[in-house]
Amino acid sequence: MSGVAQQLVDREIVQRAAAPAAAAGSAAAPGADGSSETHEFLSRDLTWLEFNRRVLHEALDDRTPLLERVRFLGIVTANLDEYFMKRVGGLKRQIAAGVVSQSLDGLTPVQTLAAIRRTVLPMIAQQADCFARVVRPKLAENGVHLLEWNELTEAERENATLYFRASVFPVLTPLAVDPGIPFPFISNLSTSLAVILHHPDRHENLFARVKIPEVLPKWIPVTGGPPGGGQRFVSLLTLIRENLADLFPDMAVVDVMTFRVTRNADLERDEEEAEDLLEMMEEEVRQRRFARVIRLEHGSHANQWMLEFLMRELELTPDDVYEMPAELDYDDLRPIADLNLPRLRYEPWSPMVPAAFADEDADVFNVIHNSDVLVHLPYESFAASVERFVQAAAIDPRVLAIKMTLYRTGDESSFISTLIRAAEAGKQVVCLVELKARFDEARNIHLAAALEKAGVHVVYGIVGLKTHTKTTLVVRQDPDGIRSYVHIGTGNYHAGTAKGYTDLGLFTCDPEITHDVVELFHYLTGRSLKRDYRKLLVAPVNMQSRFLELIDREVAHARAGRPARIIAKMNSLEDRKICHALYSASQAGVKIDLIVRGFCVLRPRVKGLSDNISVISIIGRFLEHSRVFYFRNNAADELDGDFLIGSADWMYRNLLARVEATVPIVKRSLRERIWEILQILFDDHRSAWDMEPDGAYVQRTPRSPDEVGAQQKLMTLARQHGFSKSDPTTHP
Repeated sequence: MSGVAQQLVDREIVQRAAAPAAAAGSAAAPGADGSSETHEFLSRDLTWLEFNRRVLHEALDDRTPLLERVRFLGIVTANLDEYFMKRVGGLKRQIAAGVVSQSLDGLTPVQTLAAIRRTVLPMIAQQADCFARVVRPKLAENGVHLLEWNELTEAERENATLYFRASVFPVLTPLAVDPGIPFPFISNLSTSLAVILHHPDRHENLFARVKIPEVLPKWIPVTGGPPGGGQRFVSLLTLIRENLADLFPDMAVVDVMTFRVTRNADLERDEEEAEDLLEMMEEEVRQRRFARVIRLEHGSHANQWMLEFLMRELELTPDDVYEMPAELDYDDLRPIADLNLPRLRYEPWSPMVPAAFADEDADVFNVIHNSDVLVHLPYESFAASVERFVQAAAIDPRVLAIKMTLYRTGDESSFISTLIRAAEAGKQVVCLVELKARFDEARNIHLAAALEKAGVHVVYGIVGLKTHTKTTLVVRQDPDGIRSYVHIGTGNYHAGTAKGYTDLGLFTCDPEITHDVVELFHYLTGRSLKRDYRKLLVAPVNMQSRFLELIDREVAHARAGRPARIIAKMNSLEDRKICHALYSASQAGVKIDLIVRGFCVLRPRVKGLSDNISVISIIGRFLEHSRVFYFRNNAADELDGDFLIGSADWMYRNLLARVEATVPIVKRSLRERIWEILQILFDDHRSAWDMEPDGAYVQRTPRSPDEVGAQQKLMTLARQHGFSKSDPTTHP
């Protein structure tokens, strides 16, 4: 058997091996008599874990470049951290409140927590095995050595110790616990060393904690190694552990254990009673810091006394404790993943300048006035399209007003300075800053204050709703009258994620669409109760009902023997009404093709329930983030069907608890482009996974050894149609 063929066989074994765990975790719920009862919906929590298993597979897959495998190991950890903070924290809060009822998947909160643990434990083991037995040795083969203390040369140990005493020792704060010193506060997601000490004159165990500083690099390059020894590193954690004697002179260090805690981020809030939403969110950020610990991770071969001590102080049960066989936090490996070794990374990608914006001297508004423009990130440039649009509005003397929603944006976002400059120039500038964007609250509070100080009208959203729509409105005095220009996208106004997330955005001055966007901002800022939008689907006003109408319309076409089809691409699928409507459409004969990157509670291809529904998930170098919807609507030509893009997934929270906007794509050439993108995604046999009826996923087998995935094809397509002359940004 050839090497390539053997690799394909090995991958098939890995894929099939993952399937039973997924099926066991989500296919059925135990009945009262212990029997298995199948439900029409899968568990949201367990199908999300299956998504993270697919992410982990990118680290396991030998087709992924080595340093990218390191990066994916870190992404798996970061994903699990957020999952425990949000989902596990929420389940524990339900249990504490006495909730015992089953959810749509038939599981109670207690049963779901048990299933989560059963699913996470083998994932942790597989992640550790991948790092210890595959990735770390392969790094060494390529001259990158991640070394233990005993693997350093004598000169390296001496140099590392000098570095410790000069740069690490002054930063450390050892905290001992005794009758006069209470147990220290352990911050969320911080890594620590637990130390057992003995006094020279006594032999009872004394506990001390040493926090690993977050301000220092987690892997330290060491010097003094063998000639030609490549790049050699020792972890900061190892460096501190091996020099603990400097922290506790004359005390005996009996044992050391690494540990890390996770705190609940699912906190209750009462916005109706809050007099000031800004103050409420500032208080929530403070509360989260001190929230209850819900997970304790520790290194292998833990000292039992130390483990029981921590569990007692943190009020944890054995089910809250997870042993980490290799690294404690794989996200700490980011400096290794960022090493400048091009042969071990994806080929650098520089986004193309969209053809419509190729002329740097052209007036952006004239371009959009002449024709709607569709931009596909990260294949096309965010800087040359979205940022250019807002910057042009800020300096154009004809622009009267700029209104923008900011859900997530970077620390160095150009939009903040641009909006401030526009306000200082006397333009009417309105910025809706979503304070409730999870884990970005502190950043958004800071940005809101900076904008308000400069005279920007800052709005914090609607009580009880998150503002998730990605919308910018520019009002301009054109020679023939006042005209509005808008950008409506599927992704955040964030230059960083625009390089790594796939998103679509529409620029248009279509008066029906822009009128709707004007009304949308009135809804956001003035609490308008308008419900009859002309073109937009707006959540929570009419989006769910309109999607249900569109699905029902396809059902009517199918039953009458007319052309009917539904295609939808999104991050997650969970809304019960949408799922029931899709089941009914399938039973009526409507062909339904779904691309759902993350969790999906709908069961595809179940006989009599969802025979005509297929679900795929695509995991690759970019995060699939765009939301696209297609309804054929009796069109003889498929391209004459209805195409929409927007910010909302088919989830209850998006449709009924957030402000979202979805816009139709009218221009045929733009529809053709979206159709081409969808067909490339559906044809992917490199990165696509097919969802099974029981919730398991099986990765497709390439049709040839050199077959590339959809994202690589879309990069090639972008090179053919775009321009690269003005975008210096490069995706690693």
